[in-house]
Amino acid sequence: MSPLKRRALLALPALAAPAALRAQGSGAGAAWPERPVRVVIPFPPGSTPDIAGRAVATHFAQAFGQPFLPENRPGAGGNIGTDAVAKATDGHTIGISINGPLSTAPALYPNLPFDPKRDLAPVSLLLRGAQMLVVHPSVPARDLAGFIAHARANPGKLSFGSVGSGSGSHLAMADLMSRAGLEMLHVPYRGFPPAVLDLVAGRIDAMFIIAAGILPQLRDDRARALAVTAEARIPQAPAVPTLAEAGVPDAASYAWIGLVAPAATPAPRVARLAEEARRGLSEPQTRGALEAAGFEVVASSPAEFTRLIAAETERWGGLIARLGIKAEA
Repeated sequence: MSPLKRRALLALPALAAPAALRAQGSGAGAAWPERPVRVVIPFPPGSTPDIAGRAVATHFAQAFGQPFLPENRPGAGGNIGTDAVAKATDGHTIGISINGPLSTAPALYPNLPFDPKRDLAPVSLLLRGAQMLVVHPSVPARDLAGFIAHARANPGKLSFGSVGSGSGSHLAMADLMSRAGLEMLHVPYRGFPPAVLDLVAGRIDAMFIIAAGILPQLRDDRARALAVTAEARIPQAPAVPTLAEAGVPDAASYAWIGLVAPAATPAPRVARLAEEARRGLSEPQTRGALEAAGFEVVASSPAEFTRLIAAETERWGGLIARLGIKAEA
């Protein structure tokens, strides 16, 4: 064998090493993934969790060198798909989830088939989005103080919509009602579109809703925004004050979307997934599309996401228990 060929063969392991190291994630030295990875999305195609899930799946396929295959498993407010991730034992399943299954479901469902804290490994808080308190134009209130005064003067006569008992839209209003001593009728819907239709038709008076879901109606004066649940005013509606600015401090809240894995997933793999999610969501086209949908790209670390889930579970679980909120049968 010639000296040149010998040097080339000796160099091959060194050239392969960086790729092998990038592929590692099991913590035991084995390459991962060894085959396609299932990405469970517990909502229908076209939903914001679906958009986020497909964005990270596309990037993961490029970064890890294996297909990451989105699988929509909608139902029960995200609990069905999240349960599928919690019970996965193949080592090649991850998933998208939201506030409900990860922080409020344990308080709402006594027989929940999974325990988020025990059965799931938080990977990254991907996105968060503020909600807006909106009312039908017939409601004689131009700001939050006026809305509270009107509701107090008409106990039980105003109605508000949500996307289900215990949902973020419901809990945001329940929190405001509890703080302000209001009594209103709750009207749950199967999604925001039918609730928005009834709001602009005047069949319900108010609701909390993700900003992107109501901006066209606000521009056409078919609905009026009174406050936003974010910590600061949002770019999509800079004239709308925050709850704190409107006189209700310490009430900021967000709808959020995160990446999770089965609890047995090795920590190095979780860390790598979080880092690649950050890279994928930082791509200008992806970030722009998600921000246009009314969401803020966060892409947190696993530790930060774990702390958020714990804080949300304590906050909203306590409210659910205190107010006796029940999930729909």
